[in-house]
Amino acid sequence: MKQAMRQSVRRCKAGRGVGVFVLALVCTGGFLRQVAAVEVDPATARAVTRLAEVHVNASRLDLTPFNVPAALSVVQVRPADAGQPGVNFSEALVGIPGILARDRQNYAQDEQISIRGFGSRATFGVRSIRIFMDGIPSTLPDGQGQVSQFNLDSAARVEVLRGPFSVLYGNAAGGVIQLWSADGTAVPQTTIGIYGGSNDSFKYGATTRGIIGLVDYNISASQFLSGGYRQHSRVRRQSVNAKFGIDLGDRRKLTLVLNRLDQPEAQDPLGLTRAQVDADPHQATAVASQYDTRKSTEQNQLGVIYEQALGHDDQLRLMGYYGYRSILQYLSIPPGAQKNPLQSGGVIAPNTDYGGADARWTHHGELAGRTVEFVLGASADYQIQHRTGYENFIGDTLGVEGRLRRNENDNVVNVAQYAQWYWRFAQRWSLLLGLRHDEVRFAEHDFYVTARNPDDSGHVQYSATTPVIGLQFRPGDNLRLYVSYGRGFETPSYSELGYRSDGQAGLAFNLLPARSRNWEAGLKWRLNDALEFDAAAFRSDTRSELAVATNQNGRSTYQNVGDTRRQGMELSLTGDLGHAWRLNAGFTHLQARFRSGFLTCTGRPCPIASTPVAPGSRMPGVPDNYGSLRLEHGHALGWRGGLTLTGVGSVTVNDIDSQRAAGYGLVGLDVSYGFALGGRSQLQLSARVDNLANRRYIGSVIVNDGNGRYFEPGPDRSYMLGARLTF
Repeated sequence: MKQAMRQSVRRCKAGRGVGVFVLALVCTGGFLRQVAAVEVDPATARAVTRLAEVHVNASRLDLTPFNVPAALSVVQVRPADAGQPGVNFSEALVGIPGILARDRQNYAQDEQISIRGFGSRATFGVRSIRIFMDGIPSTLPDGQGQVSQFNLDSAARVEVLRGPFSVLYGNAAGGVIQLWSADGTAVPQTTIGIYGGSNDSFKYGATTRGIIGLVDYNISASQFLSGGYRQHSRVRRQSVNAKFGIDLGDRRKLTLVLNRLDQPEAQDPLGLTRAQVDADPHQATAVASQYDTRKSTEQNQLGVIYEQALGHDDQLRLMGYYGYRSILQYLSIPPGAQKNPLQSGGVIAPNTDYGGADARWTHHGELAGRTVEFVLGASADYQIQHRTGYENFIGDTLGVEGRLRRNENDNVVNVAQYAQWYWRFAQRWSLLLGLRHDEVRFAEHDFYVTARNPDDSGHVQYSATTPVIGLQFRPGDNLRLYVSYGRGFETPSYSELGYRSDGQAGLAFNLLPARSRNWEAGLKWRLNDALEFDAAAFRSDTRSELAVATNQNGRSTYQNVGDTRRQGMELSLTGDLGHAWRLNAGFTHLQARFRSGFLTCTGRPCPIASTPVAPGSRMPGVPDNYGSLRLEHGHALGWRGGLTLTGVGSVTVNDIDSQRAAGYGLVGLDVSYGFALGGRSQLQLSARVDNLANRRYIGSVIVNDGNGRYFEPGPDRSYMLGARLTF
């Protein structure tokens, strides 16, 4: 094995003109192929763990990911194995191609997540991607979501579905992310973890799992505190997640999922200009302190899933959920801008009741002597949001709640029907068909009506029927080839609908939904029982893409700008390598371009879009190349070490490509030691260092920021120490 490593390193040293991450992925892959080929001596090492045949929910079919004609990644969630505290969802996504999770170091805005370029324009939260936790939607019907409520301590796995089959999840499904909590264990198990590190970061939590009679349970609670890498970026967050599985007998099961997020304090340091980043990346914009920009969030959610077998070939699944989300956010809009009677103030306070239901029938049978599976379902989701806005000043005092400037209900209802049909019509061939129809209705009821601010009430309805088809060929037991095609759509969210580009009162009900055509071709190859290589080529053509129209009075408005194209390829290599080596590696090449020219805003303020954007221009916030790699060695007891590589290419920050954030490559190292304390008790001590080379880099960008503060710097070299006791 040492000789294989030396040969791989010599080949890597000979490479020139290749990005740091791509080079590392290729070279590591060459070494790992040799490691995987080495025969394991059972007397000296553990046997290689076979790839788990997990039947996942992302496809809604009784198929393993290997047999789904789509790009579907499934990874086990084990942030503690890498010495990570399990705070940021990006910790669970290392090695998954296609998805880019950028940690803003700003907990007032949540993580920035995109899949194949969809979602990159989101200035806060997650857009263009459907998010689920334990089968319960975490995306509101208008297409906005967040991942801050994800509790990684209780998680078992994450599934990421990309490409055409994402459209079966409806509005804004440029990709699908699902986090699944672990089931209760036959032997009760409790884990207590404590982590502390750079920037006054501290996290502690406890998780307990087990089975009592016919009920299995998984309960987790944690608290996270941090002073923040940048000035004015302190955060305090509590998270609770509980899942109960109840065996009702006669092949019936009831699952209860309770989730709570309480983030009473999250300071917002805002973005920086290029000059500010060069001068001091730790700083916050002056107005952040002046207005005390900050955000508090509280969310509670309950979900219920009932599953029942109907005979030998049919199954019924019913799901219902309800949640409440409260947000209070203080912005840095100056008092002068709020003199406009149509300005809704510098304090926003949306309180949202949301919920929905889904009913699904699954049938297994045969057609012409071949396996057939059919899924038929319907869903309805609603969002009742009471949004108020206030001035962020009283007299000369800034950063406080002043006079009421907005009072309305922003409601959304999404009703959908969907069907899927899978047929393995020959020994080596299978066909997967899908169809979904959505009706999405937005309605605003305005209660803030004055002589200079008229009634803004109104409504708009969008609908779409989105088909998808996939064909898979099986040349052998260890190889799958597939092609797929599907159509998708994305309505504007209330973030885009909130303000009209002509400066008048009311919502921008003139905006059209973006509609896309998606193609994909790929292969899945099991090099052996424990190592899998996946590759996919994809293209998505979208018309009526949304982009910024104006920036003035502290607000952005949006417009439909024509056609765009996102195309590229993904590569991944995942599995156990023998001799206690494990690998997750993913790389994505992506070209995201505007295919139609349009006019956009550049000045501040900018009441009218007047600067041309040429066809072929890069879409902002989307790197041409990115990827991550996790290589680790060791066992739960004794020493364990790991290497994490992350590489992201340069990105443009606005539509006219006037500035860019440079690409970067980061290295993280971790080590841990596990002690057996007697019985089933174990103690793990860990240490981790991130950004080993102490590079300056831009962790994320605020696309088309109206003040030119596009850049959010990533942290310097940082450290984390941890201890986990399991008993």
